[in-house]
Amino acid sequence: MQFQWYPGHMTKAKRQMQEDIKLIDLIIELVDARTPMSSRNPDIDDLGRNKARLILMNKTDLADEKKTEVWSRYFKSKGYFVVCVDARSRGGFQQIQNEIMKACKEKIERDLRRGIKNRPVRAMVAGIPNVGKSTFINTYAKKACTKTGNKPGVTKGKQWIRLNKSVELLDTPGILWPKFDDQRVGLCLALIGSIKDDLLNTDELAMELIQILLRKYPGALADRYHIEETDALQTLMAVAESRNCRKKGGELDYSKAAVLIVEEFRSGRIGRFTIEMPKEWES
Repeated sequence: MQFQWYPGHMTKAKRQMQEDIKLIDLIIELVDARTPMSSRNPDIDDLGRNKARLILMNKTDLADEKKTEVWSRYFKSKGYFVVCVDARSRGGFQQIQNEIMKACKEKIERDLRRGIKNRPVRAMVAGIPNVGKSTFINTYAKKACTKTGNKPGVTKGKQWIRLNKSVELLDTPGILWPKFDDQRVGLCLALIGSIKDDLLNTDELAMELIQILLRKYPGALADRYHIEETDALQTLMAVAESRNCRKKGGELDYSKAAVLIVEEFRSGRIGRFTIEMPKEWES
């Protein structure tokens, strides 16, 4: 199963970000805590050279808590400032403010030496589609500043949002990159909803997900669906039987069961999972 999605507006968005990068002091990059490496666009590292960097590990309420801690330490070891958040709640947002100030300490001190007082930090909020950028901004600003949606690619234009006297945010559309060199990345992005479902074979996607969960979180599907876990196909069939997924005439509907499993993974109903770890990306 091949994964790719790079619509035309993403090319335009990348060009706009290249123009805007000179205006900003800090890049705030949101990643999905369930797939922290796969949900990082390598183009953002290229754009962000010589800029302060803050990684927000979002959707931590859906991720494995212990593995989130491992990822946080990993990114900090690479020189990033890191905050773990659930963008739908305001928990941890004072920490974000503090980390923004730490990340831009040199810029703030440089301004003071030049006699510039109270110039806000200008931060670009970046990330792939459906990682929660707009939800983060809306929650952080305590009002609906940007349009949000549960489909990738909702934000298509540039918006500046003044949060307070200290911080201004530039919202940017979610962008992917033209080609996934490693199809593990495409699989992870498909699982978290960053590639349009219309482009995917959900039956195959569910089978891939079941294999991952059987390997990394044995017993999770058994607990959720009250079934016996065997191989991926038998497990999918057991879920269809357990949840009475049937076509007209009573035949089991495995496609319906596949959609159910993917949706319940994304919503956290099956459990809190992190499906990749730093050591898996070490060469």
